[in-house]
Amino acid sequence: MVSTAAKPVPLSVSRARRIWLHAQRLDEPAPFGGAAEATRAAIEHLGYVQIDTINVIERCHHHILFTRIPEYRREHLHQAQSVDKTVFEYWTHALSYLPVRDLRFHLGAMRRDWARRSTWFTAVTEQDQRKVISRIRRHGALTIRDIDDDELIEKDHLWASRKPSKRALQVAFFKGLVTVSRRTGMLKTYELTGRHFGWDKAPRAATEREVVDHLLDRALRAQGIVSLDSICYLDARRKLAVRRAVEARVRRRELVPVDIEGAGKQQHWARPEAIEVDPGAPAGELVHILSPFDPLINQRKRVALFFGYEHRFEAYVPKDKRVFGYFALPVLVGDEIVAAIDLKTDRERGKLIMQRWTWVGRGAPRAHKRRIEEELHRFERFQLAR
Repeated sequence: MVSTAAKPVPLSVSRARRIWLHAQRLDEPAPFGGAAEATRAAIEHLGYVQIDTINVIERCHHHILFTRIPEYRREHLHQAQSVDKTVFEYWTHALSYLPVRDLRFHLGAMRRDWARRSTWFTAVTEQDQRKVISRIRRHGALTIRDIDDDELIEKDHLWASRKPSKRALQVAFFKGLVTVSRRTGMLKTYELTGRHFGWDKAPRAATEREVVDHLLDRALRAQGIVSLDSICYLDARRKLAVRRAVEARVRRRELVPVDIEGAGKQQHWARPEAIEVDPGAPAGELVHILSPFDPLINQRKRVALFFGYEHRFEAYVPKDKRVFGYFALPVLVGDEIVAAIDLKTDRERGKLIMQRWTWVGRGAPRAHKRRIEEELHRFERFQLAR
């Protein structure tokens, strides 16, 4: 238990939910503006935008940005990654786009933590890595399609490649020796990290204490109300250090404990200013069709507590056991999740296909269907725009 004399501030679950939605910038129409610069601003605010390969609809990194940037275009992410170089790819809880301003908080992981994934690439040798790095240094950035390995080897992990050079590229990526300088769909172009960013000298890596403070600050900014689980999502090894950082801030009165209705013994904290004013319901009862990898959705237990909604990701569930569908998208209306809609984009026929519509919570056709359908039309235009 965190030792503090501060009395927890009681919060109804509805108010806690609105604070989280405000922190996620889902309670106003265009919180980051509409130009290409909005992409950088959104990723900096959220802290990360997850990347995923499933493309029955638009890939989740584009989807997450479109949710918060009504005028978002796919080329805006390319601009940020490859031209302005304000975002980069690396591993958080999953492969994600991250702000370059936060890169130093990941340099330690590049130098140490990549080894935790070494079982994916057991066949990679130092010679393989030197060969790939040398080729990029001499001939410039490359994609895996530019490499023609003479001999293929058997996979020893689902995510690994049978191409030794691709495995070497992946190890070099996790070590921070190369970075993804651009994407075309899911095809990645790799460049030497220092050359891509134009470094004369690499930035100084953050200390572990600085990393912990960064994770806490990032969560407070993007979540509003935090718990150890939400700060350390899929990073349990840092919970003790984060707990100590929280204790210190509570003692300095920079954080206050929060007692959320229905949370039981799970502890939460917030900055005092975050809970002093109730942000109220989202402007105009906004409708958002969310990615299952959206930062509002990906922590399932937190979603269940704040929204009373238990999302199911069923892409890997047998068809006869699915409840919501293969790739169901939660639908947020105002401050409630009211439906889960399984969609598929038929790009050849130029249409968005409705595969299953499931009402959840207080969702009902009479109250919500017309406005959700209006948002679906806008979502379809984004899906098909090229």
